[in-house]
Amino acid sequence: MTKIDTYIKKLDGPILILGASGFVGSQLFKKIFQFREDVYALTKNGKNWRLEDVPNENIFTIDLIDINHFKFVFDKINPLTIFDCMSYGAYHFEENADLIYETNLIAFSRILDFLNNKKISSYIHAGSSSEYGLNSSAPVENSTLSPNSHYSVSKVAAGALIKFYGKTLGFPIINLRIYSVYGPYEEPARLIPNVIEAAIQKKFPPFVNKNISRDFIFIDDVINAFLCSSIYLSSDSYGESYNIGTGNKTTIESFSYLVKDVFKIKQNPKFSSRKNNKWDLSDWYANPKLFKKKFHWKPLVSLEEGLKKTFDWRIQHKNINYQKESKLFKKEKKSITAIVACYKDEDAIIEMHSRLTSVFLELKVNYKIIYVNDNSPDDSFEVIKKISKSDSSVIGINHSRNFGSQMAFRSGMEIADSDAVVLLDGDLQDPPEVITEFYEKWNLGFDVVYGERVKREMPFFMDLIYKLFYRVFTFFSYIKIPHDAGDFSLIDKKAVNWILQCNEKDLFVRGIRAYVGFKQIGVKYIRPERKYGKSTNSFLKNIEWAKKGIFSFSNLPLSVMFNFGFLLFSISIIISLVVILLKIIDPESAPKGITLILLSGIFFGSMNFFAAGILGEYISKILLEVKNRPPFIKKSLIKNGNEYNVDNIK
Repeated sequence: MTKIDTYIKKLDGPILILGASGFVGSQLFKKIFQFREDVYALTKNGKNWRLEDVPNENIFTIDLIDINHFKFVFDKINPLTIFDCMSYGAYHFEENADLIYETNLIAFSRILDFLNNKKISSYIHAGSSSEYGLNSSAPVENSTLSPNSHYSVSKVAAGALIKFYGKTLGFPIINLRIYSVYGPYEEPARLIPNVIEAAIQKKFPPFVNKNISRDFIFIDDVINAFLCSSIYLSSDSYGESYNIGTGNKTTIESFSYLVKDVFKIKQNPKFSSRKNNKWDLSDWYANPKLFKKKFHWKPLVSLEEGLKKTFDWRIQHKNINYQKESKLFKKEKKSITAIVACYKDEDAIIEMHSRLTSVFLELKVNYKIIYVNDNSPDDSFEVIKKISKSDSSVIGINHSRNFGSQMAFRSGMEIADSDAVVLLDGDLQDPPEVITEFYEKWNLGFDVVYGERVKREMPFFMDLIYKLFYRVFTFFSYIKIPHDAGDFSLIDKKAVNWILQCNEKDLFVRGIRAYVGFKQIGVKYIRPERKYGKSTNSFLKNIEWAKKGIFSFSNLPLSVMFNFGFLLFSISIIISLVVILLKIIDPESAPKGITLILLSGIFFGSMNFFAAGILGEYISKILLEVKNRPPFIKKSLIKNGNEYNVDNIK
């Protein structure tokens, strides 16, 4: 029995691993899972290529940015040992600063706040050597931290939070500042996987500046460091940070010639003068003496041995399409979240899910499906719950009452984290198959792709009314509104972000979508009749839709009212002058009787009422906005067949 096996059996269980779909988290999970079943993986996007062989019951797909998700899992398994490998921003394409801080600091602080009064044996946090920033040449743990990127700053802040919880509050937590870890299942876009792929063909990949140095540490040694941290953790180490590396400075030049010798490559490596990333540093290697002494640990795998192990693993796993995984990791394949507004759509949801899934699988994109149950009186809730149990890509949102489809879409957009969203009504009148055309236009560079209803399968009169509405709406609106374009659309995340900045309570999605601009195009389609149940629309509701659109995106009624009032006032002045002149010149020819007075009174009175009505519509919209009530209320969320409450989320 090896030391690692012994350490795993000594861990206090249950064991929870955050960020378990990543390189380090997945390998730590799988190593522990070889010896015990009370270990659970938390991932954001479900199973990926690293976790394909892991039983579903050991994986929870949740968004750790939402603390309610974490509370749900914690209460379900009550872990004693937690390994936190959650991170965002370590790679050059992870540039969203808000998400960097939200993941690495804000979500982390919420988790610690929740755990502070819980019974925990150890919390081992995966920090980063990036915390040292500019001071990257073999720093000791108390060296000056000089962060040089948003990621670096976020990790420094997390380290400070760890120190506070450990030293001041006595929470059993430490921070491991990991250096350049490599090995089987590493991200395909990284240096060593690229070297291995090229070495199989007896070639070299292009290298960066030959003088750049790194501290390469094999994944098994890092896993051993996590295990030792938990086993040998004592109160005097609470809140401390430790360096995890070999202590060996390996330049790119010396690394490349080691590769040449190990894999018998005849050609010589070629170097450029560039750095790999704008925040890269020339020398970046560890001083792990303190951790070695304190936790009885040392790296056992040499770089040569680690390269051979990685090479052998790759040969044994030729079935893994590294090119495909690399594209996926680099986000070359875009992700989409479908947001389906459901009201009285119980019978349609199952078919909707089947057709949506087929479309996304055919497109080979990462996807999620959010079903928003807008307090539907039928069994939509149970149907969504059942689907989510069998499909980890499904999230359900339950509203506390019916807030309407527009707020259902906004509710879904607020939690969607994909590169784009697709908005659909749940009645299947928005055919999911049209998404394929949306996707093609999106890949051509369009930020908003909307469905254009060239024909509706409905009575001619109603079709005419709909067409008339869009043209009247466009005429009145101060922005260009596409004709016959409903809510059915694909919207890029940058447009979604701006839509969410529009905080109006009486939301009109197709108008806001046009308002935010960006590059837009329509896709023509035939809108079918409702397949299941009866339509919830009516003539009066369509009138309300027209009013919503016109009064949200047009000041023309006010202008018309003013101009018409001014015209009538002018006419009345002229008529008054004429009557006065006639009275003076020829009294007998002046108008007589009450008829003219009555007609004038009725006309002007009705115009006043009409004008007051227009003013009332605008005032009512102002009143709705200034009340500042939440536009919708999420009662609960559904994930993996479970429902849990959501507190204070708008």
